[in-house]
Amino acid sequence: MLPAASRLRSRDDFTRVVKTGQRTGRSTLVVHLAVRPTTASPVQDRRAGFVVSKAVGNSVVRHRVQRQLRHLVRDRLDVLPAGSDLVVRALPASRDCPSARMGEDLDSALRTLMKRQGGGSR
Repeated sequence: MLPAASRLRSRDDFTRVVKTGQRTGRSTLVVHLAVRPTTASPVQDRRAGFVVSKAVGNSVVRHRVQRQLRHLVRDRLDVLPAGSDLVVRALPASRDCPSARMGEDLDSALRTLMKRQGGGSR
């Protein structure tokens, strides 16, 4: 489980990350990353939020996918820059995807986003 301070909760936060952040996609998920300005919040915690729509499946499937994503992201929050907000959107292919494969997609997406953050967009 993610600690409360590490969770994105408000619609405004989700919208800001999706509209202003960097985005990259893989076969099972799309990842958005935005770094908050230091003046916006004195707390520089890394936060994550998840979007799992009905296209993924019924409520049982959606909650299983969300639990998998929460578990995977919890172990990877430390690699993000301080003050980062991350939104992970599950695609319908995540429905039947094992956790190991989803973890590989997440790692690949985060590596791509970290390169963009450090060296500019390509």
